[in-house]
Amino acid sequence: MIVDASPEKVWQTVGNFAEGPRLTTPDIFVDCRLIEPDLRQMTFADGNVVRERLIARDEQARRIVWAWEGEEVSHDNTSMQVFAENNGRSRLVWIHDTAGRALRLACRRDGPNWAGDPPLARKSQLKTGPVKERSGHAPERSFIAVL
Repeated sequence: MIVDASPEKVWQTVGNFAEGPRLTTPDIFVDCRLIEPDLRQMTFADGNVVRERLIARDEQARRIVWAWEGEEVSHDNTSMQVFAENNGRSRLVWIHDTAGRALRLACRRDGPNWAGDPPLARKSQLKTGPVKERSGHAPERSFIAVL
């Protein structure tokens, strides 16, 4: 997705593992905090709580990777990377790889319908600026937004 903000400003938000989800989508996440140095707990607006573990964070490459922890899914891994574009804008590449059936069942039962849904950014805007979105995703297994 193309973001009308500098790569540094976008990275300052999405690279913030402790509070990034709440900063980028405050209408979806009402709380996000570290409960261990590499484990965050997020509370959705509907009260559901999930935990995600930081896998990697590369300041120079402006790339962050995390995984959902819990019995709800057998595999759930997400990465975001920020690239410079022309005119002071940024390109945010968001990849979400999951065991589709398990996540669909967990989200249908407990939380927002992520399965088959475009990225959360479609429902909101990054606080760093408006988002333009063109999404492509493969049903069942992974979501990749490379725009």
